[in-house]
Amino acid sequence: MTGFGRRAFLAAAGLGVAGLAGCARAEAAGAAPVTTATYIPKSYDDLYPGIQTFMDTLAARSGGRMQSDMFDSGALLGAEQLLPGLLLGVADVMFQTSSYVSSSYPILGALELPFGAEDYAKQRRAADPDGPLYALINEQLAAQNARLLGGMPCTFEYLWTVNRPIREPADARGLRIRVAGEIEGETVKALGGAPVFMGSSEVFEALERGTIDGLMSYLGTVVSRDLQEIIRYGTKAHVGAYTVDAYCRADWYEAQPPELRAALDEAGRALYQEGTEVMVGVHEGDYLKAVLDGGVELVEPTGAELEAFRAAVRPVYGRWEHLIGDQAVSERAVALIDEA
Repeated sequence: MTGFGRRAFLAAAGLGVAGLAGCARAEAAGAAPVTTATYIPKSYDDLYPGIQTFMDTLAARSGGRMQSDMFDSGALLGAEQLLPGLLLGVADVMFQTSSYVSSSYPILGALELPFGAEDYAKQRRAADPDGPLYALINEQLAAQNARLLGGMPCTFEYLWTVNRPIREPADARGLRIRVAGEIEGETVKALGGAPVFMGSSEVFEALERGTIDGLMSYLGTVVSRDLQEIIRYGTKAHVGAYTVDAYCRADWYEAQPPELRAALDEAGRALYQEGTEVMVGVHEGDYLKAVLDGGVELVEPTGAELEAFRAAVRPVYGRWEHLIGDQAVSERAVALIDEA
């Protein structure tokens, strides 16, 4: 990227003098500043501790040589700008929800497929950065100069609605459901609903105005955005999932000396291990209670009802396999989740 192009992108993204001064302070202290960006605000009590753990681990394991200069809450790059900003060198590391980038990197959709794992424990094992699925993912990402360092597999996505519960697939027909990614959108369409793509910061107002009838999301989005004040029903069925991951450019990673690559890998493991543990604890200990205290009724399909949901969303797999474009790769990814 040319000097002018990078400056123009930084200006458009909102990086000001204060941010550049922060980099200068890090360089003066003898550390290599790692420009780090995410759209996620600190109000996400379930996710931000994991991001902080990544940064702390990176600094410690690099002996202070890789200090993170963090721009969160979209201060440098908004949710839609993170991936192009990373690839253009505006950020060195980004924390991003997989659903925002799986259309560009379809292999990430393996962990987003509805009913893709029997339970959350299996989903969590499949997302181990030292496991075979991650090796396959990074093999695919390398062709697009990206690398996945590690991530937190979020608890499963449910369907949340305002005016009526979704007890069976037919109940979703005609509803406008907010989604954040392509796999989510295909799932809503398979259920007969109309997917509406928007960022999580817009959802509260959209629900309040009746622009959308509900959303597909994990528990964290509901509580972090105070959506339990508006939604009245939640359908507890594994209609989707995503991960919140740390990414860098593959060439940037390879350019680091071995000890700093090891520090980046260890930070990714800490994000996966410690970050996920905190996230699950917050969901089970705080967020679920907040939703129930907010008066949300949780509907849990079982038996024939659950099988009806499974059957309805099966076409999503075909759509994802088409995006992958390599049947052997898609079958291998699904098998690795099954075997986790």
